[in-house]
Amino acid sequence: MGYIIDFVALALLYVFVFLRKWKGKGTLFVNTLMYIYLSFVLYFTLMPIIISIPSILNHSYAPMNLVPFIDVLTGRGDFLRQIVLNIIMTVPFGFLFPLVHKAAKFSRMIFFCFFMSLGIEILQPFINPFRASDITDLITNVVGGMIGYGFYVIFKPVVFRIFRLYESRNLKFVNLKKYL
Repeated sequence: MGYIIDFVALALLYVFVFLRKWKGKGTLFVNTLMYIYLSFVLYFTLMPIIISIPSILNHSYAPMNLVPFIDVLTGRGDFLRQIVLNIIMTVPFGFLFPLVHKAAKFSRMIFFCFFMSLGIEILQPFINPFRASDITDLITNVVGGMIGYGFYVIFKPVVFRIFRLYESRNLKFVNLKKYL
């Protein structure tokens, strides 16, 4: 039930705030993709959020593990799966961020990817007492964003060719002037 409440809140936020803001700008498609992506990141990392708010301070806070790759070094748990999933989770961020922000340089993408990941890592133990914060997650998330940005650089000509195709057909898919 908690997930439904969170997804309804995200849908209402999209319809009543972001859809109106993005509708006439020609970037509706790209911004909507980023919004959907970030919604799934919330789903996999923090949800349910709204029903967890009353009990945020009712449990102890486990401090963040600040030893990078301690699970790898000690052979604890399914560390390889966690590393791969954390990298995969932020690859779309690295790819979509420069499409959403016109002045997005590599360093700016890393900055935002780092702080998105840090926010998630800090909030996880508050929202879900069974989740722990880990510096390894922070590192691997930033690596995923870097890989995604690399994909953006490689596939940029293809992406803009698709944008031009839709723009030439008079569809308001994306505003190419923003990127040129």
